[in-house]
Amino acid sequence: MLSWTDRFPLYLFVVAALTLGLSPFFPEPHLWEKLKMLADGTLVKPIDIFDLLLHLTPWVLLILKLSRLLTRRRDADPR
Repeated sequence: MLSWTDRFPLYLFVVAALTLGLSPFFPEPHLWEKLKMLADGTLVKPIDIFDLLLHLTPWVLLILKLSRLLTRRRDADPR
């Protein structure tokens, strides 16, 4: 299911998470602002929810890539 992530190097996922996932950087990362809104219960507008999903996607993909790498490494370990 996640084999498509093997075609891309890890650094692409890291760069995407750090740039797209956090931009705009000032006055605070957009993802952080949306997560605070979610915690406060003020994340109610559809555009804000879509924006949260947009900024969260690179981080989810990075986590999936890292879990795939760790799983494959564990399976390849002969111990």
